[in-house]
Amino acid sequence: MPLTDTACKNAKPKDNPYKIADEKGMYLLINPNGSKYFRLDYRFDGNRKTFALGVYPDTSLKVAREKREQAREQIANGIDPNENKKAVKLARSESLTNCFEVIALEWYQKHMLTKSGHHQKRINSLFNRDLFPYIGAKPISDIKATDLLATLRRIENRNAIETAHRALQVSSQVFRYAVATG
Repeated sequence: MPLTDTACKNAKPKDNPYKIADEKGMYLLINPNGSKYFRLDYRFDGNRKTFALGVYPDTSLKVAREKREQAREQIANGIDPNENKKAVKLARSESLTNCFEVIALEWYQKHMLTKSGHHQKRINSLFNRDLFPYIGAKPISDIKATDLLATLRRIENRNAIETAHRALQVSSQVFRYAVATG
């Protein structure tokens, strides 16, 4: 018999963890501390595995079933949902560490320490005011010439031509640094 929202809500903790089955391998795991987890048991390459679908009530029964169907589709296509989840998480963390802002700040730490305090402040201000708000969050490998050009045009539209030239010079140095450091 499939789970209901009422059954999920009314499930009380016991001395030992226990499961309330839904269907197609999905169940609600209730721990002695009262925490409730949606899980999916499946077989992949001959091994029994468990996939976390979410924590109840943060993840509703409907959302957990949608995630179950996505996972079952991946399994049918020969993809292990746990491995896929790890790969997506790794790619996301790599894109955050390879964003323009992170690399620019790394470049700044390496190259600006020998410069005067006034020059350091100007470059820091340039980053924070003119570059980071527009291209700072983008992975550096995803920034196209048109993205940088649009950013420079915003600066030029303020009639800050010299600042636009400096932004181009500094961003070029950051891109070269990114290529050199991998």
